[in-house]
This record gives sequence, C-alpha cells and structure tokens, in this order.
Amino acid sequence: MRNRYLVTGGAGFIGSHIVRRLVGEDQLVRVVDNFSTGHSVHLKDVRDSIEFVEGDLADPRVSDEAVMDVAYVLHQAAVPSVQRSVCDPIGTNRSNVTATLNVLESCRKVGVRRLVYAASSSAYGDTEILPKTEEMAPNPLSPYALQKLVGERYCKLYYDLYGLETVSLRYFNVFGPDQDPHSEYSAVIPKFITKLLAKEPITVYGDGEQSRDFTYVENVVEANLLALRAIEVSGTVCNIGCGEHITLNKLIRLLEEILGVKANVNYAGSKAGDVRHSLADITRARRLLGYEPRVMVKEGLRRTVQAFMIH
Repeated sequence: MRNRYLVTGGAGFIGSHIVRRLVGEDQLVRVVDNFSTGHSVHLKDVRDSIEFVEGDLADPRVSDEAVMDVAYVLHQAAVPSVQRSVCDPIGTNRSNVTATLNVLESCRKVGVRRLVYAASSSAYGDTEILPKTEEMAPNPLSPYALQKLVGERYCKLYYDLYGLETVSLRYFNVFGPDQDPHSEYSAVIPKFITKLLAKEPITVYGDGEQSRDFTYVENVVEANLLALRAIEVSGTVCNIGCGEHITLNKLIRLLEEILGVKANVNYAGSKAGDVRHSLADITRARRLLGYEPRVMVKEGLRRTVQAFMIH
C-alpha cells in the first residue's frame, strides 16, 4: 500500500515544487491551500494526479480533514514575508502560528509518521557571526521571524511531549521558477528579473552590500524529501542553504551577465526588520540528512531567468 503525503501550501512557490517532485515519484499526494499566497496555476500540470483541499488551516476542521489517512506531512503553508508581518502581525500570526499548531495537533491525533516544517533563517536575526549555526541563540527581528521560530519550537515540543516525529528546516532565501514577482512583498530575485526583462529600473533598499545565502528551490525540495526519510533526526532543526553569501550588488551583476543587459539601479532606505547579512552553515544538514546543494547560485539564476523568459 502506498503512503499518502500531505503538502500544506502546495499551491505556493516551494510547495508546488515539492508536489511536482512527489507526483513524479508516483506518490499519493494531497494538497491543502487557501490561495492567500498560492496560485492554482502552479498545480495545473499535476492537478489530475493529486487530491486538493481548499481551506484555511487556521480552522482546525480543515486541518483535521487534510491530515486524514496521511503518513507524511510537508508543512509549507505560511505567509512568507517580513514586511507583510510588520504591517499585519495579527493576520500573519494566524497563518504562521495558529495554522501550524492546528496541523501538529491534527497530526498527533491521527498518528502521522513524520512532519517536516518549513522554518526560516530569519529566526537568527542580525548576528555578527557568520556562517549561522543552529546552536546560535535566535534573535528574531520581525513578527514573521518570531512566528516561524514559534512554529519550530512547537514542532520540537510535539516530538518531546507526544512522540510526533518532526524535522524543522531553516530555509535561506529560496528562489526559482514560479516565484511571484508582482506582490509588494515579493522576494528580490523574481522582482529583479522581471524588471530587467522589461528594461525597467530596479530598487535596492539599503546600499546593496547586504548579503544573502540564496538557495535554489530544487535544493530545498531535495532537503524536504531527505528529512522525511532520514533516521534519528526527530526534534531537530537544520539549516538549508548553499553556503555561499552574495551581496545584492553582486546578484545584480550576475543577472546583468546572464541577461546581457545593464541594470538601472535606484538605492532607497533600508526596510524595517531586514537582516544585514545571512549565510548558512549546512554541516548539520549534511551530517543528519545527507543534504548537499546540487544547484549553486549562478546556475540557479540561469534556470530561473530561462523560466521567466518562457512565461
């Protein structure tokens, strides 16, 4: 008998990539999404191969329905935006904390084998020490960062108290095809690519020397599947990045090179809650999960640009 996998937020950017990978492996897949940040178009290629539940996981009845007869849960559902959480801390708390607690409780009640949680590197805050290791004391600078940290702490608690196997993956600046460039809260890479393709100016908040560990989405998908199957990892947190830190100015130069254009860059004031530098130490993920980033930043950017040009 085949196991059933639930991908929460499966119509979102990362979730839909996980769904397509699982369908490609001929798994039984259920998706739950309320389309607050996801889009049905992300699942158009696999819609006939999955079960779909439309609903808000902040409603415990939706959560109970979604996990019924499920063996594994990949909990990607969230409102993944620092700036949106600053503007709407209560609404984003409902999506990022209440929904996560509901999912954990539903999983506990039906005996789900393992839940993998999409945590965030934003939990670290602004530390002088790089790279960031999981042993560092968290210092969230935004409601989003705090909400994601609360979610991973709940995951550990549900393992310690109830024996529900959980693994939390702290994602570092994920990018790739199908990432939404049009929201005011969108990540920089899809925004920059869209602007450069349209020959429009791009805006950098700050001096552009802030750095990130940009992580191509295929690496994150692989990390999730490894976390489902690894042994003796329950209750742990692992960084998922590439271990490369790149400034926004360097990112722009790479995109100029790939696209063969010259960017018109406007620099503006920094945004509240933004972290200056971010870089993952992925030693623990390598050791516990067998994780190894397969697609590094430049190749990931090339693939992402190609996808944006097709669409």
